[in-house]
Amino acid sequence: MTANDDVELAELRRRRLQEIQQMQQGATQSAYSAQQAEMERRDAERAEILRRVLTPEARERLGRIRLAKPDIAASVEQQVLALAASGRLQRPIDDAMLRALLERISPERREIKITRR
Repeated sequence: MTANDDVELAELRRRRLQEIQQMQQGATQSAYSAQQAEMERRDAERAEILRRVLTPEARERLGRIRLAKPDIAASVEQQVLALAASGRLQRPIDDAMLRALLERISPERREIKITRR
């Protein structure tokens, strides 16, 4: 082998490695985009179910709760979706029912009293 053959071999190896990396990157991107599309589909499905089972007032309250306490809102959404999936909802959830559900989910609040002397 000559030095010229070594250079050509190194160049071929470099090109092949670059092709493999591009193929892997393309596969990773397509898997990521498929995963992203699946997440968007699930979110749209959740939003549609919530739109059907909550009254406008209840949706508004849940939206405000989502801004202030996202973890509690996610918990409420999960329970509402579970109720809807099991078929235990005879009528849409109104604001009063949502408040009752929130009271059951929310942790006990401690009463803070400040006395001035």
